Amino acid sequence: MSPRPGATPRDSARDRGKPRDRGNRERARSRAPYDSASTPSTPLRFGYGTNGLADLRLDDALGLLADLGYDGVGLTLDHMHLDPLAPDLPARTRQIARRLNTLGLDVTVETGARYVLDPRRKHGPSLLDPDPDDRSRRVDLLLRAVRVAADLTAHAVHCFSGITPAATDPDTAWHRLTETLAPVLDAATTAGVPLAIEPEPGHLLATIADFHRLRHALDDPEALGLTLDIGHCQCLEPLPPADCVRAAAPWLRHVQIEDMRRGVHEHLPFGEGEIDFPPVLAALAATGYQGLTVVELPRHSHAGPHYAEHSLRFLRGTVRATQAPSVGSSETADPTATAPRPTKAPQTTPPHAATSIATTPTAAALTSFTTPAKHSATPAEGSTP
Repeated sequence: MSPRPGATPRDSARDRGKPRDRGNRERARSRAPYDSASTPSTPLRFGYGTNGLADLRLDDALGLLADLGYDGVGLTLDHMHLDPLAPDLPARTRQIARRLNTLGLDVTVETGARYVLDPRRKHGPSLLDPDPDDRSRRVDLLLRAVRVAADLTAHAVHCFSGITPAATDPDTAWHRLTETLAPVLDAATTAGVPLAIEPEPGHLLATIADFHRLRHALDDPEALGLTLDIGHCQCLEPLPPADCVRAAAPWLRHVQIEDMRRGVHEHLPFGEGEIDFPPVLAALAATGYQGLTVVELPRHSHAGPHYAEHSLRFLRGTVRATQAPSVGSSETADPTATAPRPTKAPQTTPPHAATSIATTPTAAALTSFTTPAKHSATPAEGSTP
């Protein structure tokens, strides 16, 4: 299959030095304090997560996204899509790199597979498990992910903390998290690929404030960045999602996006939640963020091609709606005119219960970068519901 129209082939594995150099420049620039007045608007680049295309072969999923016009893909390492534990991982990774290059797709590597390490425990084991051997298995997965990301010239590796185990006090959990991430950050530094940790409802690291606690505990390593999930901002952050984007701008390394409702951790198609997307996308473009903004609909694989098509149409329509009218024009941008609400695909799998978030942190919790009270989430939810 030829590259999609307008696509440029990605750098090959032997050219990884150039993307790394560019990434280092981007990271250095984004460490500076965010100033919306002086930061030029950057065109947003959209991707779709393969955890929302689990019923497709990876090769077919990549072809679909290129044909639809996506800029890239959020590649979840899982048993059906580039299994990180199966034999010949380097050779299979090189094959995927060639495919991405042919299709003109960029990539971020995600590690939210539900049962890739343990067929009985969703997202287990985690970086917080009491058993050091179990923690080591999660570390090994992340080290594999860093190597895969380097070979794919990915712009980031995504990860998460995990849910605090029962009978584990917070100080112990935070110590385990910093200790287990140390070798992963060393590997990410060597590879020139940022590690982007995601605040997850119900996890030890649940909010942007928690990210800053980790950052300070690790002495602000250059390789540590943030995955910002826009839906999670709506779900539990004290600030509106657009303000979360601006607050997180200096540390953004990866962005996930979907609709969501306040207090309920359920990833929804665009138009089915409560998020006001025009100001969110405008804020994201204004930060100068140059990575992928990846649609995250892991529970909609039963209609993955449908949601992939309609998600991109919605996002592009919303971007057009946020653009200022030309000089002298009396027209006012109307998001509803250019960003149609996706039609709901027929339900082919049983609905899943959403996670209710019982409490909400105060605005001071975010601005002071202290850790807010934890939010309840069932272990069945956790990361990537």
